[in-house]
Amino acid sequence: MARRRSSRKLVVYAALLGNLLVALTKFVAAALTGSSAMVSEAIHSLVDTGNEVLLLYGLRRAARPPDQLHPLGYGRELYFWSFIVTILIFALGAGVSMYEGIRHVMAPAPISNPVVNYVVLGLALVVEGASWGVAIKEFRAVKGKRGYFEAVRHSKDPTMFMVLFEDTAAIIGIMIALAGIAASQALRRPVLDGVASIGIGLLLGVVAMFLARESKGLLIGEPADSEVVSSICAIARGQAGVERTHGLFTVHLGPDQVVAAISVDFVDALSAADVEAIVAAIEDKVRTVLPQIVLLLVKPQRL
Repeated sequence: MARRRSSRKLVVYAALLGNLLVALTKFVAAALTGSSAMVSEAIHSLVDTGNEVLLLYGLRRAARPPDQLHPLGYGRELYFWSFIVTILIFALGAGVSMYEGIRHVMAPAPISNPVVNYVVLGLALVVEGASWGVAIKEFRAVKGKRGYFEAVRHSKDPTMFMVLFEDTAAIIGIMIALAGIAASQALRRPVLDGVASIGIGLLLGVVAMFLARESKGLLIGEPADSEVVSSICAIARGQAGVERTHGLFTVHLGPDQVVAAISVDFVDALSAADVEAIVAAIEDKVRTVLPQIVLLLVKPQRL
């Protein structure tokens, strides 16, 4: 788990540094050239920078230990701030890009110093590609044998897939901006620069809606993976004095924080002290094998 926490921060810090550098250069290029697509790309990178700051803040808040007011800890703070990130992508990234694009389509203006745009977007592609490389490497390390979309759907760690999707959207956005600027120059139709800005806005809107759906599920509460469920049941059934198990309930409070409750049918001849000892043994073994289980409730029940 310590390695996973370190990987999360590495991915977010790499994206934060890259987006900050790219945002600054894009704003300078937008001011020099007047390109609508470049303005949208600058806003896109600025929003992504803010998103990384919020994710880091969420990671720090989620790492706080349990206290009297929050006995199960603050793990879901990460899910809350991840959901805020999706709102920012939609409202600021997609909304402002669409506005800028529509404004430029209605009143198109030629781009000055187009070479500046190509240089800045080329550098941005290199930086975003490096950040994407860090994100995809870490994501591959945790996704296992699942496909990429399947891994995202099952992932309980929003920092991994959010940064990956942000970086992917950033690379596609740069391609759209390059195509729009090049087309507006080659065809002498400045309106295409605005069309590219609208395209970037639509891209961000689609990404935001997908990420919002995944973040909402995590915020409401999702069960642990089937491997975790099977392991808990196997540990409980493997204890002497347990006849069978039934009704295992799990929910993620954070990427590495799971609450579980299981119903267990004990051998009838056992005394209360025997049951207590078995329950303690189950809890100890589960926490040893699955350290992400922060609370295990064992309910004696005749099945």
